[in-house]
Amino acid sequence: MKRREFIGLIGGIAAAWPLNAGAQQIAKVPRIGVLWHAGNEDEEAIYLGALRKGLNDLGYVDGKNIELMNRFADEHYDRFEALVVELVEAKVDIIVASLQIAAVSAKRATTKIPVVLAYGSDFVAAGLAQSLAHPGGNVTGLSAIFIDLAAKYLEILSDSIANLSAVALLFNTKNNWRAFVSEVQNAADTLRISLQVVEVGSPDQLREAFSTIANSHAQAVLLTPDGLFYQQRKLIADLAIANGVPTIGWTGQFAEAGALMSYGADT
Repeated sequence: MKRREFIGLIGGIAAAWPLNAGAQQIAKVPRIGVLWHAGNEDEEAIYLGALRKGLNDLGYVDGKNIELMNRFADEHYDRFEALVVELVEAKVDIIVASLQIAAVSAKRATTKIPVVLAYGSDFVAAGLAQSLAHPGGNVTGLSAIFIDLAAKYLEILSDSIANLSAVALLFNTKNNWRAFVSEVQNAADTLRISLQVVEVGSPDQLREAFSTIANSHAQAVLLTPDGLFYQQRKLIADLAIANGVPTIGWTGQFAEAGALMSYGADT
């Protein structure tokens, strides 16, 4: 190669290099917005760790070729509306919702960004899908069978506690589990069990709730599947033990925290 041609070649590479470097710098890393119900990463460690591992197994590493934008509602579900707006304004490529109520907020905020619900109860009743056969829209995910298990929880308690006649159902007024409550009531009527629905709306109401349950002579406590109760599972287990009331939850972490038992899918 002649000297003049070589110099021209090097000059061409040098001129192109800033353009290529700039192109690499502005390459967009896909953003995944995640709506968590708990207050921080430590409280969501089990599920956040599972999400990261699942993504890693598929070749996606947070901070490398994807960006996780985690948002925490701290069990204040009215905050989901503002958190979704943040994610939409940040132009995330997809939204992951840990709770059905979070997915509902996401669907209200956007019809274009795909939304994946970790697990919900009834997608159709919640307005997230037109039907199970033809869902339409921008929401997909997994449907839990908590409502179908409503009767099973009471059957398990009845098999475990002699002469069971009174059960308290702990219910979070800020979440939409009315269908579950209705199914539990139907099952209680069939089994001739008196059902007491005890409503709470925040963690600081749990002590009073268990005091009410103890005074009512309920023989067991059934927990409505809800993020607030999951977040406070250790406190709930401690209160149940202190008041001598057997308690059943929907995931294994309740039993690990000290509740008598749990029954449900491994979320």
